[in-house]
Amino acid sequence: MGLMETRITIRKMEYKDFLKQKTQLSGNFGFDPILMPDFLFDFQKYLTEWSLKKGRGAIFSDTGTGKTIMELVWAQNIVQKTNKNVILFAPLAVSEQTIKEGKRFGIEVKRSRDGKPKGKITITNYEQISKFNKNDYIGCVLDESSAIKNSIGKTKKLVVMFMNKMPYRSLWTATPSPNDYIELGTSSEAIGELPYMEMLDQFFRDTSNDKNPQWSRPKYELKKHGENIFWKWVAGWSRALRKPSDYGFEDNGFILPELIECDHILKVTKPPPGQLFIKAAKTLREQREERKMTIEERGEKVKSLLDGYDFNVIWGHYNYETDYLEKIIPDAVQVSGRDTLERKEDKLIDFSNGNIQTLITKPKMGAWGLNWQHCNHAIFFPSHSYEQYYQAVRRFYRFGQERKVYIDMVTTEGEAIVYKNVKRKAKQADEMFTQLVKYMNDYHEIKAKAHNNYKINLPQWI
Repeated sequence: MGLMETRITIRKMEYKDFLKQKTQLSGNFGFDPILMPDFLFDFQKYLTEWSLKKGRGAIFSDTGTGKTIMELVWAQNIVQKTNKNVILFAPLAVSEQTIKEGKRFGIEVKRSRDGKPKGKITITNYEQISKFNKNDYIGCVLDESSAIKNSIGKTKKLVVMFMNKMPYRSLWTATPSPNDYIELGTSSEAIGELPYMEMLDQFFRDTSNDKNPQWSRPKYELKKHGENIFWKWVAGWSRALRKPSDYGFEDNGFILPELIECDHILKVTKPPPGQLFIKAAKTLREQREERKMTIEERGEKVKSLLDGYDFNVIWGHYNYETDYLEKIIPDAVQVSGRDTLERKEDKLIDFSNGNIQTLITKPKMGAWGLNWQHCNHAIFFPSHSYEQYYQAVRRFYRFGQERKVYIDMVTTEGEAIVYKNVKRKAKQADEMFTQLVKYMNDYHEIKAKAHNNYKINLPQWI
């Protein structure tokens, strides 16, 4: 072997060892379940058992599949195994919902706002994380873990620091954003797998403008030759499920009613100041101007769509939108950024309990984690974030909903680009989840499960 060949081999080994040092999850770091209650469905038992054996992993399970009770059973197993504390972080107003779910199934969960453990299983919202001491806990659960999707966000940094080196870590959320590899990267980093930037270096390439790199934002795409390797890597530390049959279980009780989406594209006859004709808003600035200019037309249309429903949620994106809607819609209650955390939570809980008929809010405040199956009607203004739209719709359109769900999208001809972008991302989201399930639902794993205690109907292709 020549000198150059020797150096190349050493460099390869060094880089491989470097990646291995960066990765804590080379296998299972958990244990066999101590507690597996009969009230769990078979597919829930499977996901919970996998998560306990893994010790540090992520579950991407669609809305309404019972993530809350699976999280609580996971936490209770950690408590009974170690006799130490577990903490759950959840979105605003979800803590109360989780505590009720725990009482329903006999698992005690106590809430803390002052940073101190209140019991073996403590729950708080993400906004309170800086108050807590990670040394008080042996395990951590992130409910709706997409809260940490932003790779440079404050919440993500605090969560990663809090969970760092913690023996047991569990992330739970619905499908990641369409082609949003940032979320997969931040999830990987939080549970101790490859850090976000290491993931990008290993599996992605930057396709931004090479001519002016100093002015171009990085745009990452999967390396074509490494696509299979990437998805198998993700499958090594996570599980994805849209419905029980994804893993060979029966879908009984998990078949959703009809979702009826209706588009209301308003024709505004008055062009913007300084223009002779109405044209599609292309830039973000033009789109914002279009929204401001058409707020009265859109607001009146929203008001006309409320009749005939017992409960309604109206989703806006800007303060001038939600403030105007609150002004023109009698008895509507707005959850606003101006509210204190306690006031926001009170309003969201009041709507959950049926004490408010029409709620006005923004997806970033109320689109995650809440169960609103008592409501079957929502009105949206479009945005570029498909994830926000998907999560907001899934507050109503989730397993346990017994009625048809009606979604009204109110927009204008000038916002056609925004509207088309959301539709495009909806298709990408389905493709991404299909990939996740494809690599996780392999022959060997499902066939092995057929010999366990679970009753599984194997797909015909096996």
